[in-house]
Amino acid sequence: MSRPFQVLGIQQIAIGGPDKARLRTLWVDMLGLEVTGNFRSERENVDEDICAMGQGVHRVEVDLMQPLDPDKKPAVHTTPLNHVGLWIDDLPAAVAWLSAQGVRFAPGGIRQGAAGYDICFLHPKSNDQFPIAGEGVLIELVQAPPEVVAALRSA
Repeated sequence: MSRPFQVLGIQQIAIGGPDKARLRTLWVDMLGLEVTGNFRSERENVDEDICAMGQGVHRVEVDLMQPLDPDKKPAVHTTPLNHVGLWIDDLPAAVAWLSAQGVRFAPGGIRQGAAGYDICFLHPKSNDQFPIAGEGVLIELVQAPPEVVAALRSA
């Protein structure tokens, strides 16, 4: 039986934390995503910054969420997320710059990942030495191959 649909790419990822300002430090200030809107809902117990990366069909929404009341449901700040993978056009340059900005990386450095691309991970938790991290989310940076770089840069 053939599948009646096809996954075309990432449309959005939603990341929750107790304080979306800390999430913005990484996603907006360090990684350069654009804040395109805000959403606030008492019913959904969420105060959310809507961010975006990419253009056109390659645009991906990244929602940075915090609860309006941390003691109410839904608990948008406690939803686990294993990791988010991001294509990077120059991984060594990204690692050097982010490290200099105080971003914490997980042990292991740049290495070949399971799919054959060079990868590294941003640590999910900050510390005194590196005050910027994934705020509970493990983030994989993936060196995009030349054809992906060319396609996404021209999009």
